[in-house]
Amino acid sequence: MPQYLALRDRIAEGIEMGKLAPGARLPSERQLQTDSGAARGTIREALFQLEAEGLIYRRDRSGWYVSPPPITYDPTRWAGFMSYVADQGRTPETRTLLKEEVPAPPAIADIFRVAPGARLYVISRRRSIDGRPVLVERITVDPKLAPGLFDHSLDGSLTQVLTQAYKLSVARNRVSMRPCALVGTAAEQLGVKSGTPGLEVVRTSFDPAGRVVEYDQEYWRHDAIRVHVDLNVA
Repeated sequence: MPQYLALRDRIAEGIEMGKLAPGARLPSERQLQTDSGAARGTIREALFQLEAEGLIYRRDRSGWYVSPPPITYDPTRWAGFMSYVADQGRTPETRTLLKEEVPAPPAIADIFRVAPGARLYVISRRRSIDGRPVLVERITVDPKLAPGLFDHSLDGSLTQVLTQAYKLSVARNRVSMRPCALVGTAAEQLGVKSGTPGLEVVRTSFDPAGRVVEYDQEYWRHDAIRVHVDLNVA
């Protein structure tokens, strides 16, 4: 067995047996090198393998830590982040980074079925679970459906604001997911190195009349989310 896999197995066993608890800091790369006698490249190969499996994660300039259990996410439901995270016994937090009204680029205008250049609300937020940032998102909303949206606090549940203040409801979601690399603002806001593995989740929510209620682009840490869907098979 390659040396890096043997080291990977030893660390993974410590995590699975509870010797390394969620959130625990791993020994430094230098300490692992001293303890195992392996070369630094071998140590990093083992750590990168564990990171790819979602067992550990990096904090920029701080070291490696054991990943907390992932949150279960059902993309078929229009349940807000604050709700489904709390329902799983975890503590959600949302921080609004930017609110702006911008002209719609052609691709977004097509989604909302408005003319290119039409004004749309854009909200950028960072969301955390148990104090750990896990995703950044960019949400687009049509001001015609939610005039004065920026007058409301958006550091909580946007779903609640849209349903209670504007009486909007969702009849259908269109969801796409794909692996991605966290770069630029996403990496900076999540405190990870550029290129860290992530998951892109794009959700378009439609009301009963077929209007787009919101268009949400989310960039998750890949170890923070587990997708679970129950399907009825006719």
